[in-house]
Amino acid sequence: MITLYGYWRSSAAYRVRIALNLKQLEFQQEFVHLVKGGGEQHSKEYAELNPAHLVPTLIDGDFTLNQSLAIIDYLDEQYPNTSLYPADLKQKATSKALVLDIACEIHPINNLRVQQYLSTELQANDQQKLAWMNHWMGIGFSALESRLAQTSGKYCVKDDITVADLCLVPQVYNAKRFNIDMSAFTNINRIVDNCNQLQAFIDALPENQLDAV
Repeated sequence: MITLYGYWRSSAAYRVRIALNLKQLEFQQEFVHLVKGGGEQHSKEYAELNPAHLVPTLIDGDFTLNQSLAIIDYLDEQYPNTSLYPADLKQKATSKALVLDIACEIHPINNLRVQQYLSTELQANDQQKLAWMNHWMGIGFSALESRLAQTSGKYCVKDDITVADLCLVPQVYNAKRFNIDMSAFTNINRIVDNCNQLQAFIDALPENQLDAV
C-alpha cells in the first residue's frame, strides 16, 4: 500500500495527489498539520521519515521518498500505465523546464516557512507579506505566461496532461488563496480551468481532503 504524508494546503503534496489520481493508484493519507502546535512536521516521529521537516513524504512498501518532483518521477516509472511526460524528447524537456519554472522559481520563496520567517524574524506584517507574494508570484507567472503562449494547447504542453500541469494547478490555487490578481494570465487561467474539469484534479483539491479545515 502506498502512503502519502501531506497537508491539505501544501502545494507540493497537492501535486503528488494529482499524480496518484491520474495513475489510479490506491493510497492512504497520513495528515501532517503544518501549523498546529508549532507544526507537526517538526515532531521527532515525522523528522525520522523526513529530516527536512517538509511534506510530502511517500512510502511505497519498504521505500520512503521525499520531494514532490522526485516522488512524481518515481511513480511515473514504477507505475507506467499513464505517463506523465510526453514521449517526444523536446516536448518532455519543455515540460521539465515549465516544472522547474514553477517548482524552483515561484514556489520556494512563497511557501509557509518563508512566510513564517518573514513574520517572526523580519517582523513583516500581513500587508508586507502580501506585497512579497505579489512581487515574486507576479514575476514568476509573467514569465510562465509567455512560455505557455508558445508551448500550450489544451494543457501546458500541447493537448496532453504532463507534470507541468500537476505543478501549475496547485501554484495557481495558492495564488488565489492569497488574492493574487491573476486576471492578466489568460493562458494560465485557461489551462487551469481545463485541468480542473478532470476528476483526478477535482479529487486532489485541498478542500476535498479529509484534513481540510
